[in-house]
Amino acid sequence: MSRRRDHVATFDPRMVALVLVVMLLATVLLSAAIGAYHVSVGDVFGAVLRRIGVMSGDPSDPIADELIWFIRLPRIVLGILVGACLATAGAVMQGAFANPLSEPGIVGVSSGAMAGAALQIVTGFAPFGIWTLPVAAFLGGLAAVAIVYATARHDGRTETITLILMGVALNALAGAIIGLLAYVADDASLRSLTSWTLGSLAQSTWEKVWIVAPAAALGMIGAFSLRRTLDLLSLGDRAARHVGVDVEKARIRVLVVVAILAASAVAVSGIVLFVGLLVPHVVRLFVGPTHKNLLPLSVLFGSVVVALADLLARNIVEPAELPLGVLTSILGAPVFIWQLRRLRTRHGGWA
Repeated sequence: MSRRRDHVATFDPRMVALVLVVMLLATVLLSAAIGAYHVSVGDVFGAVLRRIGVMSGDPSDPIADELIWFIRLPRIVLGILVGACLATAGAVMQGAFANPLSEPGIVGVSSGAMAGAALQIVTGFAPFGIWTLPVAAFLGGLAAVAIVYATARHDGRTETITLILMGVALNALAGAIIGLLAYVADDASLRSLTSWTLGSLAQSTWEKVWIVAPAAALGMIGAFSLRRTLDLLSLGDRAARHVGVDVEKARIRVLVVVAILAASAVAVSGIVLFVGLLVPHVVRLFVGPTHKNLLPLSVLFGSVVVALADLLARNIVEPAELPLGVLTSILGAPVFIWQLRRLRTRHGGWA
């Protein structure tokens, strides 16, 4: 069966990258300066330069200096890591399964990782110390992708509809497990669990940055190493096999990479849906489907989206804080519905 290719107007990837870098830097500065306690951009630069040893002397506003370095900057960095991980995971899944509806949240990876993390939060079982939570999230995500992949296989190929439907079932199962854990949790665990279920970066610290950054880097390196394979898989299984790609092994590598990336994000932010769906799709509209360009630009755009969403979440209902996952779902759900209808129209229905 031949596939119809939509015309995609592409831009110079270097110019798109430059625009995204400028947007990211502007978002970082705004996020560091704006909040319940407003500070100047000069104070932001001063706090950073003093901490890295470039500038000496006492800060003009000690409260702002402490606020910027110990509260806002760790949160901004974690937001960047979360956005980069989710966007990269979404781009990898969409390429591997040749479907723009694939993303970690839709197929249950994020929920599986969250269930694993929730189990650790409620039980308090920590054999690996501070690494226990990321490990629990990783194992939950890996279990989810294994179940989805095994169930979606039929006659030697992966059925996308079955993949999505199994994701729906796993999301429901993970939600039930999380609900049960919340029912038996004590007050402290329940507060932490509720915050994670809704998605939040409110408890960000530099320690969490150092815990998550290596896993995120490992997942992104794995994703970039697959960029050529993803280009071939996006053409369909038959075309990929024709040029010598071992589709089964390639998809297993993809799912492991996605589990690492999704678990890295869930381990610090909880469930933040639709970033993995929205970001690669928008980037693809600008620079086309080639993963050489798609992956690095998705990293940048994902960082911008989550950092900007967190800025809005902190300030849109000030002095309260809107959960990050709630905000991204409000913004991402309409995009998913539009893309679903667009894909259905292109194929003339699912039957």
